[in-house]
Formats: sequence, structure tokens, C-alpha cells
Amino acid sequence: MKPALLEVMRMNKICRMVLATCLGSFILVIFYFQSMLHPVMRRNPFAVDICCRKGSRSPLQELYNPIQLELSNTAVLHQMRRDQVTDTCRANSAMSRKRRVLTPSDLKHLVVDEDHELIYCYVPKVACTNWKRLMMVLTGRGKYSDPMEIPANEAHVSANLKTLNQYSIPEINHRLKSYMKFLFVREPFERLVSAYRNKFTQKYNTSFHKRYGTKIIKRQRKNATQEALRKGDDVKFEEFVAYLIDPHTQREEPFNEHWQTVYSLCHPCHIRYDLVGKYETLEEDSNYVLQLAGVGSYLKFPTYAKSTRTTDEMTTEFFQNISSEHQTQLYEVYKLDFLMFNYSVPSYLKLE
Repeated sequence: MKPALLEVMRMNKICRMVLATCLGSFILVIFYFQSMLHPVMRRNPFAVDICCRKGSRSPLQELYNPIQLELSNTAVLHQMRRDQVTDTCRANSAMSRKRRVLTPSDLKHLVVDEDHELIYCYVPKVACTNWKRLMMVLTGRGKYSDPMEIPANEAHVSANLKTLNQYSIPEINHRLKSYMKFLFVREPFERLVSAYRNKFTQKYNTSFHKRYGTKIIKRQRKNATQEALRKGDDVKFEEFVAYLIDPHTQREEPFNEHWQTVYSLCHPCHIRYDLVGKYETLEEDSNYVLQLAGVGSYLKFPTYAKSTRTTDEMTTEFFQNISSEHQTQLYEVYKLDFLMFNYSVPSYLKLE
């Protein structure tokens, strides 16, 4: 059975939770207001004030005002994903929206494509390298044609892509209102294990070993050797988990983006994303975005089998040596990501 079909079946079982108090409109970015309680959208709410790009339809028009009268199964699936995010934000309002105001500095993960009226919030360890490559093709105005010809390290050079925090407040608000906003998510603990494997088990990641590995070992390892304290290159997964759930860590500084929660990186309770793509249906969801942007006939998401990819089975193995107490505490850290994006509590967890 396809992952998308399984997701629809699981979503149909979700009990809608509604708070007794009306959330109403809330401030998004300084002066930008957006209501989370509008009715289910089947048509573009901005149809009147979106100007077609050189005679073509914008991605938002293609999404909410499709030419065909009947919504496709894909469109219905993405509507359900939007509803899931909205319902989770509403049911967990105190936790999900501790801050009622976002500032431009909160928007550094939102990549802007002016030509196709797109905003992409990148989440590390969720195919963001390939999506940054695609955004470089889309914004390059002919400089690039094949995303896979762009070296991975070049895709992560900040100067190669423009992010929303680089605009003025009025420009930010206009783009949040008029551009199609999308992000891609992944099962939270699978993403976490992927980040650990990449940053702490690869010998070439010396910058992470120095900045985070040495700190983790100093705090979490008893009788650590001087070499381990100096290099920080042999952090155990159990030590990494202990570091994440340590209250001192969360007070000291925000999580690194590779293990930060999606709701903290992309602020989906403040910014209503039009599309939520999933790592489990990555190619299908990515090509749907490209189709809506009007480039699907000549640009596709890169497909290749990655032999080192972190799998669910691999994640299960990593959690075998984590105590039930630490598993419970770690789940609480990532709970909103599980709920918001409709990921079930993993069967291997032993929650207290």
C-alpha cells in the first residue's frame, strides 16, 4: 500500500480537537496578520490580488483555483495535511505559539524564488541539499539547468539563495501573502538519527566534533579521556540524547538546525504553509510543487538511490540502548513535530 494512501487512512481516524476559546487573528511578522480559523480552503483566498506572472497563473492559483473543477487526490491529501497542522497548532496553542511575534531573523530558513513566486522553508536532513539545488535552478535565470551538476557544498553557500529575512517588513508581508509556501518534513526520530550519523560518526565533520562533540563528552561522559575531550569525535548516541534533553542545553542556546524541531525552524503555527511535503513521498510531493510552479514539464526532482540513507530499521537499533526515561523526555522535545505532521509514536519506544 502506498505511503500516501496509508497517510490518508490514518488521518481519517484523527479526532478533531477544538479549543473552547477562539484564537482569532494573530501577529505573524510585526504588522502581518493571518487567521488560523478560516474555513477549509478549496479555492485561492488571494485570487483577487494575485497578479498573474506574464500571463501565466501563479502557483497559489494553480493550487487553490485549479482549472479542473474536481480536486485531484493529491490536492485533497495536501488539504488534509494543512488541516492537520492547523488543528495541532490550535489544540496545543500554549506550547506551539509561545511567541506571538516573528521577526525577520526568524525567517532565515525561508528561501525565496521571485520568478515563480515560491517560498521554501528548508529543514536539514530532509532532502534540503537537492531542494536547494532545485531552487538555484529556478532562481538562476538560465545559469543552471541540471540540479545534480551543482556541487552539494555550493548548494549550501548562503549567498547563492535569497532568504526572506533579507527583505524589508512590507516586502516580507507581501511575499508571505502572495507566494506559495512549502516545506518538507520527515519522521522526527529518523531525522534525528540521520543528523547524528552525519555529524558525529563521519571523521570529516571536525567542526561539529569541536563545537558540539567536545561539549557533549564533557557533560555526559564520566572519566572521559583527555583525547576524547580534545577531539570530540566519538560521541555515543546515548550521550547525544542526554545532551538534547538536558535543560542546561536548551537554556544555553538554540539547537543546531540539524536537530532543531521543524516547528522552531519553519514556524508553521505562525505561517500557514500551502504544501507540506514528506520525505516518505519525496519524489511525488516534490514534482507536485514543480508542477504547480509551471516547470514540471522540464524540471524534475533528482532521483537516486542513497545507500547510506537512515531507515526506520536503523533508527530502531539506535534507540535500543536509550532508557525509557530518556525516550520519554526526548519524545516530549519533538512531540509537536510528531503530532503536527501526523507521525505515529514509534513502536520501538518504551514511554513512561
